[in-house]
Amino acid sequence: MARPEINRSGEIEVFVRVVEAGSFSAAARALRMTPSAVSKLIARLEARLGARLISRSTRRLQLTPEGIAFHDSGVRILADMAAAERETAAGAAPRGLLRVNSYVPFGQHRLIPLLPRFLERYPEISVDLVLTDHVIDLMEERADVAIRAGPLGESRLVARKLGQSRTVVVAAPSYLERHGTPRTSADLDRHNRMGFRFSRHIDGWPFVDRAGLSTVVSTTGNALVGDGEAMRLMALAGAGIARLARWHVEQDIAAGRLVPLLEAFNPGDEELTHAVYVGQGKHLPARVRAFLDFLVETVRL
Repeated sequence: MARPEINRSGEIEVFVRVVEAGSFSAAARALRMTPSAVSKLIARLEARLGARLISRSTRRLQLTPEGIAFHDSGVRILADMAAAERETAAGAAPRGLLRVNSYVPFGQHRLIPLLPRFLERYPEISVDLVLTDHVIDLMEERADVAIRAGPLGESRLVARKLGQSRTVVVAAPSYLERHGTPRTSADLDRHNRMGFRFSRHIDGWPFVDRAGLSTVVSTTGNALVGDGEAMRLMALAGAGIARLARWHVEQDIAAGRLVPLLEAFNPGDEELTHAVYVGQGKHLPARVRAFLDFLVETVRL
Protein backbone atom coordinates (compact mmCIF):
# COMPACT_ATOMS: atom_id res chain seq x y z
CA MET A 1 0.00 0.00 0.00
CA ALA A 2 1.41 3.39 -0.98
CA ARG A 3 2.31 5.67 1.89
CA PRO A 4 0.21 8.87 1.93
CA GLU A 5 2.11 12.02 1.07
CA ILE A 6 2.99 14.13 4.12
CA ASN A 7 2.07 17.82 3.98
CA ARG A 8 4.74 19.04 6.38
CA SER A 9 4.08 22.74 5.87
CA GLY A 10 0.39 22.16 6.53
CA GLU A 11 1.15 20.27 9.73
CA ILE A 12 3.44 23.04 10.91
CA GLU A 13 0.84 25.70 10.16
CA VAL A 14 -1.86 23.83 12.10
CA PHE A 15 0.46 23.21 15.06
CA VAL A 16 1.54 26.86 15.22
CA ARG A 17 -2.09 28.00 14.96
CA VAL A 18 -3.08 25.67 17.85
CA VAL A 19 -0.32 27.12 20.03
CA GLU A 20 -1.23 30.70 19.17
CA ALA A 21 -4.97 30.13 19.61
CA GLY A 22 -4.53 28.25 22.87
CA SER A 23 -6.94 25.43 22.03
CA PHE A 24 -7.85 22.92 19.35
CA SER A 25 -11.34 24.33 18.95
CA ALA A 26 -10.18 27.93 18.49
CA ALA A 27 -7.57 26.83 15.96
CA ALA A 28 -10.16 24.71 14.15
CA ARG A 29 -12.47 27.72 13.78
CA ALA A 30 -9.66 29.87 12.41
CA LEU A 31 -8.60 27.16 9.97
CA ARG A 32 -12.18 26.14 9.06
CA MET A 33 -11.57 22.60 10.23
CA THR A 34 -13.29 20.42 12.79
CA PRO A 35 -11.69 20.11 16.25
CA SER A 36 -11.39 16.35 15.75
CA ALA A 37 -9.50 16.87 12.47
CA VAL A 38 -7.08 19.25 14.18
CA SER A 39 -6.59 16.84 17.07
CA LYS A 40 -5.93 13.92 14.70
CA LEU A 41 -3.44 15.98 12.69
CA ILE A 42 -1.48 16.94 15.82
CA ALA A 43 -1.50 13.32 17.00
CA ARG A 44 -0.25 12.19 13.58
CA LEU A 45 2.50 14.83 13.69
CA GLU A 46 3.62 13.69 17.16
CA ALA A 47 3.62 10.05 16.03
CA ARG A 48 5.76 10.88 13.00
CA LEU A 49 8.21 12.92 15.09
CA GLY A 50 8.26 10.38 17.89
CA ALA A 51 7.84 13.12 20.49
CA ARG A 52 5.01 14.59 22.54
CA LEU A 53 4.57 18.25 21.61
CA ILE A 54 1.53 19.22 23.67
CA SER A 55 0.63 18.09 27.16
CA ARG A 56 -3.09 17.31 27.42
CA SER A 57 -3.17 16.57 31.15
CA THR A 58 -4.92 19.85 31.96
CA ARG A 59 -7.75 21.86 30.43
CA ARG A 60 -5.19 24.38 29.22
CA LEU A 61 -2.73 23.41 26.48
CA GLN A 62 0.85 23.25 27.66
CA LEU A 63 3.86 22.75 25.39
CA THR A 64 6.53 20.20 26.21
CA PRO A 65 10.20 21.21 25.78
CA GLU A 66 10.11 19.47 22.39
CA GLY A 67 6.93 21.37 21.55
CA ILE A 68 8.53 24.71 22.42
CA ALA A 69 11.51 23.99 20.17
CA PHE A 70 9.29 22.75 17.33
CA HIS A 71 7.03 25.82 17.64
CA ASP A 72 10.01 28.21 17.45
CA SER A 73 11.34 26.42 14.38
CA GLY A 74 7.87 26.27 12.84
CA VAL A 75 7.31 30.01 13.20
CA ARG A 76 10.62 30.68 11.48
CA ILE A 77 9.89 28.20 8.67
CA LEU A 78 6.47 29.72 7.99
CA ALA A 79 7.95 33.22 7.98
CA ASP A 80 10.65 32.15 5.51
CA MET A 81 8.04 30.50 3.28
CA ALA A 82 5.91 33.63 3.32
CA ALA A 83 8.90 35.81 2.51
CA ALA A 84 9.94 33.51 -0.34
CA GLU A 85 6.42 33.58 -1.79
CA ARG A 86 6.27 37.37 -1.59
CA GLU A 87 9.63 37.74 -3.27
CA THR A 88 8.77 35.25 -6.01
CA ALA A 89 5.32 36.68 -6.65
CA ALA A 90 6.47 40.29 -6.75
CA GLY A 91 9.88 39.71 -8.32
CA ALA A 92 11.26 41.82 -5.47
CA ALA A 93 14.87 42.22 -4.43
CA PRO A 94 16.10 40.11 -1.46
CA ARG A 95 14.92 41.58 1.81
CA GLY A 96 14.52 40.84 5.50
CA LEU A 97 16.71 40.06 8.50
CA LEU A 98 19.79 37.94 7.78
CA ARG A 99 21.29 36.25 10.85
CA VAL A 100 24.98 35.43 10.40
CA ASN A 101 27.36 33.63 12.77
CA SER A 102 31.09 33.69 12.02
CA TYR A 103 34.29 32.51 13.65
CA VAL A 104 36.06 35.54 15.06
CA PRO A 105 39.11 36.03 12.78
CA PHE A 106 37.07 35.72 9.59
CA GLY A 107 34.39 38.03 10.97
CA GLN A 108 36.83 40.75 11.99
CA HIS A 109 39.30 40.61 9.11
CA ARG A 110 37.17 39.52 6.15
CA LEU A 111 33.44 39.73 6.73
CA ILE A 112 33.04 43.07 8.50
CA PRO A 113 35.06 44.96 5.85
CA LEU A 114 32.83 43.42 3.14
CA LEU A 115 29.45 43.98 4.79
CA PRO A 116 29.07 47.65 3.79
CA ARG A 117 29.34 46.63 0.13
CA PHE A 118 26.78 43.84 0.66
CA LEU A 119 24.31 46.13 2.43
CA GLU A 120 24.73 48.77 -0.25
CA ARG A 121 23.97 46.18 -2.92
CA TYR A 122 20.94 44.86 -1.02
CA PRO A 123 19.50 47.85 0.89
CA GLU A 124 16.40 45.92 1.96
CA ILE A 125 18.44 43.34 3.88
CA SER A 126 19.53 43.96 7.47
CA VAL A 127 22.26 41.86 9.13
CA ASP A 128 22.42 40.46 12.66
CA LEU A 129 26.06 39.39 13.10
CA VAL A 130 27.51 37.29 15.95
CA LEU A 131 31.21 36.40 16.18
CA THR A 132 32.32 33.28 18.06
CA ASP A 133 34.78 30.45 17.46
CA HIS A 134 32.45 27.95 19.16
CA VAL A 135 30.32 25.79 16.88
CA ILE A 136 26.65 26.69 17.26
CA ASP A 137 23.39 24.93 16.43
CA LEU A 138 21.95 27.00 13.58
CA MET A 139 18.35 26.10 14.38
CA GLU A 140 18.74 26.77 18.10
CA GLU A 141 20.46 30.12 17.50
CA ARG A 142 18.14 30.96 14.57
CA ALA A 143 21.12 31.67 12.35
CA ASP A 144 20.70 31.69 8.58
CA VAL A 145 24.38 31.21 7.77
CA ALA A 146 27.42 30.22 9.84
CA ILE A 147 31.03 30.67 8.69
CA ARG A 148 33.19 27.87 10.03
CA ALA A 149 36.88 27.01 9.84
CA GLY A 150 38.38 23.55 9.65
CA PRO A 151 36.95 20.20 8.55
CA LEU A 152 33.19 19.78 8.76
CA GLY A 153 31.60 17.00 10.76
CA GLU A 154 28.64 14.91 9.67
CA SER A 155 25.45 16.95 9.71
CA ARG A 156 22.34 17.82 7.71
CA LEU A 157 23.76 21.25 6.94
CA VAL A 158 24.72 22.30 3.43
CA ALA A 159 28.19 23.82 2.94
CA ARG A 160 29.74 26.13 0.37
CA LYS A 161 33.50 26.39 0.35
CA LEU A 162 34.83 29.94 0.61
CA GLY A 163 38.55 29.19 0.47
CA GLN A 164 41.52 27.61 2.19
CA SER A 165 44.83 28.76 3.63
CA ARG A 166 48.04 27.09 4.78
CA THR A 167 48.70 27.14 8.49
CA VAL A 168 51.85 28.68 9.93
CA VAL A 169 53.63 28.65 13.30
CA VAL A 170 54.52 32.19 14.40
CA ALA A 171 55.95 34.19 17.27
CA ALA A 172 56.73 37.85 17.91
CA PRO A 173 60.32 39.10 17.69
CA SER A 174 60.09 40.11 21.37
CA TYR A 175 59.33 36.51 22.37
CA LEU A 176 62.16 35.11 20.24
CA GLU A 177 64.62 37.61 21.70
CA ARG A 178 63.82 36.36 25.21
CA HIS A 179 63.55 32.63 24.52
CA GLY A 180 65.47 31.96 21.32
CA THR A 181 64.29 30.67 17.94
CA PRO A 182 63.38 26.97 17.60
CA ARG A 183 65.22 25.27 14.74
CA THR A 184 63.42 21.91 14.81
CA SER A 185 60.05 20.73 16.11
CA ALA A 186 61.88 19.06 19.02
CA ASP A 187 63.08 22.51 20.13
CA LEU A 188 59.45 23.45 20.82
CA ASP A 189 59.62 21.44 24.05
CA ARG A 190 61.48 24.43 25.52
CA HIS A 191 58.90 26.96 24.35
CA ASN A 192 55.45 28.15 25.39
CA ARG A 193 53.00 26.71 22.85
CA MET A 194 49.63 28.41 23.18
CA GLY A 195 46.42 26.45 22.63
CA PHE A 196 42.66 26.81 22.24
CA ARG A 197 40.04 26.13 24.88
CA PHE A 198 37.78 24.36 22.38
CA SER A 199 38.53 21.01 20.75
CA ARG A 200 40.53 21.01 17.51
CA HIS A 201 40.46 18.45 14.70
CA ILE A 202 44.14 17.69 15.37
CA ASP A 203 45.23 17.61 19.02
CA GLY A 204 48.57 19.32 18.48
CA TRP A 205 50.71 20.83 15.73
CA PRO A 206 51.69 18.55 12.82
CA PHE A 207 55.19 18.66 11.33
CA VAL A 208 57.36 16.56 9.04
CA ASP A 209 60.93 15.71 9.98
CA ARG A 210 63.98 15.79 7.72
CA ALA A 211 63.17 12.26 6.54
CA GLY A 212 59.64 13.31 5.58
CA LEU A 213 57.98 11.43 8.45
CA SER A 214 55.01 13.01 10.20
CA THR A 215 55.06 14.03 13.84
CA VAL A 216 52.68 15.96 16.10
CA VAL A 217 53.76 18.34 18.87
CA SER A 218 51.30 18.93 21.69
CA THR A 219 50.19 22.47 22.58
CA THR A 220 51.42 22.43 26.16
CA GLY A 221 51.71 25.99 27.43
CA ASN A 222 50.49 28.46 30.00
CA ALA A 223 47.89 30.19 27.78
CA LEU A 224 44.56 28.94 26.44
CA VAL A 225 42.29 31.21 24.41
CA GLY A 226 38.74 30.97 23.08
CA ASP A 227 39.17 32.29 19.55
CA GLY A 228 41.76 32.76 16.81
CA GLU A 229 41.91 36.54 17.05
CA ALA A 230 42.72 36.35 20.76
CA MET A 231 45.48 33.87 19.86
CA ARG A 232 46.90 36.31 17.31
CA LEU A 233 46.88 39.17 19.83
CA MET A 234 48.59 36.99 22.45
CA ALA A 235 51.30 36.12 19.93
CA LEU A 236 51.76 39.78 18.99
CA ALA A 237 52.15 40.62 22.68
CA GLY A 238 55.00 38.09 22.96
CA ALA A 239 53.14 35.62 25.18
CA GLY A 240 54.22 32.54 23.25
CA ILE A 241 54.18 30.64 19.96
CA ALA A 242 50.94 30.23 18.02
CA ARG A 243 49.76 28.23 15.01
CA LEU A 244 47.23 30.06 12.82
CA ALA A 245 45.95 30.26 9.27
CA ARG A 246 48.41 32.12 7.05
CA TRP A 247 45.77 34.58 5.77
CA HIS A 248 45.03 35.58 9.36
CA VAL A 249 48.61 36.72 10.08
CA GLU A 250 49.84 37.59 6.58
CA GLN A 251 49.94 41.34 7.26
CA ASP A 252 51.68 40.83 10.61
CA ILE A 253 54.35 38.71 8.92
CA ALA A 254 54.82 41.26 6.13
CA ALA A 255 55.20 44.05 8.72
CA GLY A 256 57.64 42.06 10.85
CA ARG A 257 55.30 41.90 13.84
CA LEU A 258 55.29 38.09 13.66
CA VAL A 259 57.97 35.70 12.41
CA PRO A 260 57.16 32.37 10.69
CA LEU A 261 58.89 29.43 12.38
CA LEU A 262 59.91 25.94 11.23
CA GLU A 263 58.65 26.45 7.67
CA ALA A 264 61.04 23.74 6.44
CA PHE A 265 59.06 21.27 8.56
CA ASN A 266 55.59 22.62 7.70
CA PRO A 267 53.53 19.72 6.25
CA GLY A 268 51.56 22.17 4.10
CA ASP A 269 48.19 21.33 5.61
CA GLU A 270 45.44 23.83 4.92
CA GLU A 271 42.57 25.23 6.97
CA LEU A 272 39.31 25.34 5.02
CA THR A 273 36.56 27.90 5.48
CA HIS A 274 32.93 27.10 4.65
CA ALA A 275 29.60 28.85 4.82
CA VAL A 276 27.06 26.38 6.21
CA TYR A 277 23.30 26.71 6.20
CA VAL A 278 20.02 24.78 6.39
CA GLY A 279 18.23 23.94 3.15
CA GLN A 280 19.40 24.13 -0.40
CA GLY A 281 18.66 25.22 -3.95
CA LYS A 282 15.33 26.79 -4.73
CA HIS A 283 14.14 26.45 -1.14
CA LEU A 284 16.65 28.99 0.16
CA PRO A 285 15.26 32.42 1.12
CA ALA A 286 16.44 35.03 -1.37
CA ARG A 287 18.36 36.93 1.31
CA VAL A 288 20.39 33.81 2.18
CA ARG A 289 21.08 32.95 -1.45
CA ALA A 290 22.20 36.52 -2.14
CA PHE A 291 24.58 36.46 0.85
CA LEU A 292 26.11 33.11 -0.10
CA ASP A 293 26.67 34.22 -3.69
CA PHE A 294 28.22 37.46 -2.42
CA LEU A 295 30.65 35.58 -0.17
CA VAL A 296 31.77 33.25 -2.97
CA GLU A 297 32.26 36.29 -5.21
CA THR A 298 34.22 38.47 -2.80
CA VAL A 299 36.04 36.39 -0.18
CA ARG A 300 39.74 35.80 -0.77
CA LEU A 301 41.78 33.75 1.70
